[in-house]
Amino acid sequence: MAALTVELVDGIAVVTLDRPPVNAVDTQTYLEIIEVFNGFRDQRDVRVALLTAAGTRAFVGGADLNSIQDQDSANWPLRRTIDRGVIARDAFGAIANCAVPVIGAINGPAIGAGLALAAVCDVLVVAEHATFALTEINVGLLGASSYLSLMVGRHIAREMFFTGERITAAELQQLGAIRHVVAIEALLETAMELARTLAAKSPLALRLAKESMNRVEFLPLEEAYRIEQDYTARLLQFEDSAEARAAYLEKRPPEWKLR
Repeated sequence: MAALTVELVDGIAVVTLDRPPVNAVDTQTYLEIIEVFNGFRDQRDVRVALLTAAGTRAFVGGADLNSIQDQDSANWPLRRTIDRGVIARDAFGAIANCAVPVIGAINGPAIGAGLALAAVCDVLVVAEHATFALTEINVGLLGASSYLSLMVGRHIAREMFFTGERITAAELQQLGAIRHVVAIEALLETAMELARTLAAKSPLALRLAKESMNRVEFLPLEEAYRIEQDYTARLLQFEDSAEARAAYLEKRPPEWKLR
């Protein structure tokens, strides 16, 4: 792949975006994200995914403005459709709906598309120097306020969207949007430690938990909880569910069989 590398370490798929100088995303990058994160659905050895980027200058510095111009060229994959945003949406959706939990290790500023990519991760570990912003309004574009609203409340999201201003990792932590803010030197190890904690859980339970949370996130309370109960009933049908309780009661590490 041109922009992404994937390394599997003890059930953790470490996905690194590397597109100098600021890891700006283009159409090809989005297509690679779709392929990689959708692909985890059928990879039983992947228990957790970790998304990060190369360097410290930026996590993702936004969309590659040249690629926006390329959408009018004959080389753009969907040049015959009027829906020019479908590839970006599918990329964000591939992470949001990934079969396994996705930890975002945010190694620098997350601007525009970078903020959206961070927002669709399940858990964020953020470097102290990272900032977050939607600067599209400054370059004749709009978009991604819906993803920002996953992280902050209505009025803050609107102020950030209208002004294009940057907000620091510390400010986002105070707002409750992120929990883990660490020195850049500790970023990957902190994210990997969290990933190892998740990877030790039942792989079946993790996948069902991710799917159920996605399904109930925006539903009314009673309907949401009913769906969660249905997922619990599904999990109880697997041997790993009984193994989880047995291991807990016997005070021993569980032996997952994925069945």
